[in-house]
Amino acid sequence: QVQLVESGGGLVQAGGSLRLSCAASGSIFSITAMGWYRQTPGKQRELVATITSGGSTNYADSMKGRFTISRDNAKNTVYLQMNSLKPEDTAVYYCNAKMSVLGTTHVLYDYWGQGTQVTVSS
Repeated sequence: QVQLVESGGGLVQAGGSLRLSCAASGSIFSITAMGWYRQTPGKQRELVATITSGGSTNYADSMKGRFTISRDNAKNTVYLQMNSLKPEDTAVYYCNAKMSVLGTTHVLYDYWGQGTQVTVSS
């Protein structure tokens, strides 16, 4: 059993900042990559940023320069620092982890958090 628990969402004014956290726990063997995605009503979930265990990062173009993803491998935790927030950043943000678990270490699974709401007011 694996859980991803997100925190840090909320309401912020345009131009403000928020920091999201996501901690993975449970029968984890190895986490290959962690990341953040977001979704608004009626739209598909989209990539925000990802980071590998080695620290390589990937960002969606609209987030580059404003968002920073980081990771604490010892704590199985990923962070998303969001600066210069815009109303169009309003969405539910989901944490994702690609990992192998105890008992089936040769298989890579996708796990998702429950989502945290970020609302940016104009």
